[in-house]
Amino acid sequence: MPQKSSSLSRRTARALAAVVTLALGGCSMATTAPATARAQADAGGAVGAVDCRKAKCIALTFDAGPGKDTGHLLDILKEEKVPATFFLLGENHVLKHPDTVRRIAAEGHEVANHTWSHQILTGRSPGAIRAELRKTQDAIAKITGRAPRLMRPPQGRTDATVAKVCEELGLAQILWSATAKDYSTNDSALIEKRILDQADKDGVILLHDIYPGTVPAVPGIVRTLEARGYTFVTVPQLMAPAEPVPGTVYRP
Repeated sequence: MPQKSSSLSRRTARALAAVVTLALGGCSMATTAPATARAQADAGGAVGAVDCRKAKCIALTFDAGPGKDTGHLLDILKEEKVPATFFLLGENHVLKHPDTVRRIAAEGHEVANHTWSHQILTGRSPGAIRAELRKTQDAIAKITGRAPRLMRPPQGRTDATVAKVCEELGLAQILWSATAKDYSTNDSALIEKRILDQADKDGVILLHDIYPGTVPAVPGIVRTLEARGYTFVTVPQLMAPAEPVPGTVYRP
């Protein structure tokens, strides 16, 4: 991968320093997107049949899989007709479950990058960050035929160096607005309650399909939010008509 110019690094640092609010598909997401994305967001249009500038949209996302329960989760999402975004780990996940990765993509979900081994990226060298992301990009592309365009930094921790590498690799950074902290409990009812209490229009829900209490909570989350008038979309659909800008940090 050729090195970018120093001016690109300075532009990335300036972008991270100034947080602005853009209307992306009808949703207000605090973001470090450059000003050019504002014009793109105002250009009209939407992804698929859902226009989140009009609909009450919310995005369901799953981190750190795939795992042994992801197949069951996909069964639930298929039955409920709900699209989701999966931020996948490379080591011991993508490599261990290639058929599940292939199924995620084939069933219309967004396949995204959550690093190779869940290392915190901040404070690391550009080469180390690049390796964590590139290895997962390559593994997913080999399985699905397409490299991800989104990533989620472990623990949501990012900085200008992470942004620069993401820009080089064509990856936008996606954070979240609702989390069940399902890594700390196996209580499915509690996981469901935490998400329902935090859910809001244009939100991004963070769950992990690798913990035993999470997948059983999904049907209740989906049905309750649909009863409240929400439409489930992938993260790119939520952002439409804008396209994810590589290197950008999106904060719902």
